[in-house]
Amino acid sequence: MAKQGSCFCGSVRISYEGEPLVKALCHCTDCHKISGSTYSTNIIVPGAGFKLVSGTPKSISKIASSGKEITSYFCGDCGSTLWRDGASFGENKVIKVGVLDDPNALEEAKPAVELFSPGRISWVSEQPEAAQNTAM
Repeated sequence: MAKQGSCFCGSVRISYEGEPLVKALCHCTDCHKISGSTYSTNIIVPGAGFKLVSGTPKSISKIASSGKEITSYFCGDCGSTLWRDGASFGENKVIKVGVLDDPNALEEAKPAVELFSPGRISWVSEQPEAAQNTAM
């Protein structure tokens, strides 16, 4: 069964089928800026099971610290980032878990890995069961 989500105003809706390949917190500067917070909570899902259900997101691309392009897709009305993709992820999509409709989505997204862990804010605790990666 497909899981769905939307931006804050509901203009852009997405869905995905299948199990997440990775559950990750990210402490990179991009995620600080995109989330407006200390880190982002993400799931990486197979691109084949990902679908833009409705709306037309805007996008912005930049060169990531890996040297590869990464694209963020967001609502042009409310500004919510819904997902990212790029060469580092192959056909997979990186969904921002907070946009999912399921009220348990964040609880179920317990991270297996923390990315860019040196960027973790000092008052945010390391997740003890998560691998600590210095980059992607």
